[in-house]
Amino acid sequence: MNISQIISYWGYPNEEYKVVTEDGFILGVNRIPHGKIKTNDFALQPVVFLQHGLLASAASWISNLPNNSLAFILADAGYDVWLGNSRGNTFSREHLYLPTDSKEFWAFSFDEMAKYDLPASINFIIKKTGQEQIYYVGHSQGTLIAFIAFSNFPMLAQRIKTFFALAPVFYVEHARGPTKIFLNVPSILYKIIFADQEVLPQTILNRVVGTKLCNHHIIDVICGKINFAVFGFDPQSINMSRIDVYLSQNPAGTSLQNILHVLQAYHYTNILRAYDYGSLAQNMKHYNQPIPPQYSVKNLQVRTAVWFGLKDNLADPEDVKTLLLQIPNLTYLKVLPSYNHLDFIFGHRAPWTIYYEIIDIMKNTP
Repeated sequence: MNISQIISYWGYPNEEYKVVTEDGFILGVNRIPHGKIKTNDFALQPVVFLQHGLLASAASWISNLPNNSLAFILADAGYDVWLGNSRGNTFSREHLYLPTDSKEFWAFSFDEMAKYDLPASINFIIKKTGQEQIYYVGHSQGTLIAFIAFSNFPMLAQRIKTFFALAPVFYVEHARGPTKIFLNVPSILYKIIFADQEVLPQTILNRVVGTKLCNHHIIDVICGKINFAVFGFDPQSINMSRIDVYLSQNPAGTSLQNILHVLQAYHYTNILRAYDYGSLAQNMKHYNQPIPPQYSVKNLQVRTAVWFGLKDNLADPEDVKTLLLQIPNLTYLKVLPSYNHLDFIFGHRAPWTIYYEIIDIMKNTP
């Protein structure tokens, strides 16, 4: 099922939109305007925008049962919930004039997601709902592009009431475990393997494997460990009966350039730069300087609440701690000792350790 079908399957109202970015990409955006029961036809419901992580999609927020999925929990709590999809994933594979099989289509990284995708999506939501400010929840790459966008575009930042960062990624120098292995693979090898510029899209094969092979109570553990090893996998922390759902939706694809950008970030020390095109001429063409510009969160004025895990391979605690020292308006912080990178979206304890706290913070935000 696609996003709309999943939402409707559980009995929630669903709206689907196409948002066009300034550079011509067409993003799939879904809306759950209210819970199963609409309590007030007149009052404007507060708006929450959810943005997924690397190689994922909006399905991240609705893959569990309704009482364990953040999007449904927020809708039932009285919020107008919007689900974003970054360019190049399963639900954002269109462009006004570039064909999907062209190199030009895949010439993007999280730079463009921050510069074009977030502003387009947020401005669309503001216009559609008529509300001046919204709440933003990001996971993994969804936090990375928010840190960049909200730090560099003050007008956009003013649209955000509170930024909720789950497993925040900005520095990745201390990535560990299987994640570190993949980040140490030479970039030339990635270029050979993914010569068509697209990385790990959702295919009929992974949907069939997820729904037909990995729905067995023994095989599902093996499937989970194989597919989620890079980001961390703990069978005790997630609902194993949902493995087939997770695998039928993930991975959802991204560009080779985006993966190479993450590799570049790994090799920096407490520095995050825009994508390095590998030559002084190309960097001068794109940035008017030989070295890509450095990103910083020192200008981030949005109220920021952070949750991070001590067993996270990608958002390593050392890197997160470095980031935390630089966030000017950190209003809430919670450390989750047993959490890995995927527990924030799939973990069965997430509602009690994270989601209800988010709602409590939103209800107490002036």
